[in-house]
Amino acid sequence: MKLLRVGTAGAERPALLDAEGTLRDLSGVVPDIDGPLLADDAALGRIRAAVDAGSLPVLDATGLRVGPPLARIGKIVCIGLNYHDHARETGAEPPAEPVIFFKAADTVVGPYDTVLVPRGSVKTDWEVELAVVIGRTARYLGSAEEALGYVAGYAVAHDVSEREFQIERGGTWDKGKNCETFNPLGPWLVTADEVADPQDLSLRLWVNGELKQDGTTAEQIFPVGEVVRYVSQFMTLYPGDVINTGTPAGVALGAPEPKPFLRAGDVVELEIEGLGRQRQEFKDA
Repeated sequence: MKLLRVGTAGAERPALLDAEGTLRDLSGVVPDIDGPLLADDAALGRIRAAVDAGSLPVLDATGLRVGPPLARIGKIVCIGLNYHDHARETGAEPPAEPVIFFKAADTVVGPYDTVLVPRGSVKTDWEVELAVVIGRTARYLGSAEEALGYVAGYAVAHDVSEREFQIERGGTWDKGKNCETFNPLGPWLVTADEVADPQDLSLRLWVNGELKQDGTTAEQIFPVGEVVRYVSQFMTLYPGDVINTGTPAGVALGAPEPKPFLRAGDVVELEIEGLGRQRQEFKDA
């Protein structure tokens, strides 16, 4: 299923994109798309039954905002430097273990919402990423294969980053990762049963129509199952938590000088195979 949330910011309602591409209203079946829903097999069964019965009302998508596909996110765990090609372009050694940092849930915006360039920023960068959404409470998982059973679904994430704040201003990476609007998510949460192999997805990103990133999840240093297993050794993952699994080559940081960092007026578009497409205009904060 392709689950999404539509409406004005803070007042979104649950919806579904059916196999024919028709937008349908889920608000009569479930209250929202969130962790408790993803952990509730009976509720997910009601959605599937309503789809099969053809009983879901059609929504007019004209002018309707698409919000983040997941409400009340608990935490966003991010994996840094997780693609072989991205490590090569930045001159970094591939890590021996996954690099973990966090984004606050309040960085999440819709896939077509405006993204703000922080005040004083000169190195705002783009990163298309596969987001993994957790559907079952995960603690000390024993294998990558087991860990995949804890994944509710997948989505497109844009891990917007300010590289000066991240790298040059001391401390951890978090200052460059948590600026407002720095995690567009969506348009859909695609349930795990629709993604045959999370290590066989193409990722692309364009800036002002120019292709910048053109990668595949096959290049991940730590595959999705291993990432979920590894993270579960250090923290409990709950339904509705999100893991951003890293970005392929092609970011501004890895480009020759002068590096083409983002400015107000730039337009970024990104997509992952089968998971949908985003578009954001950048403006000054």
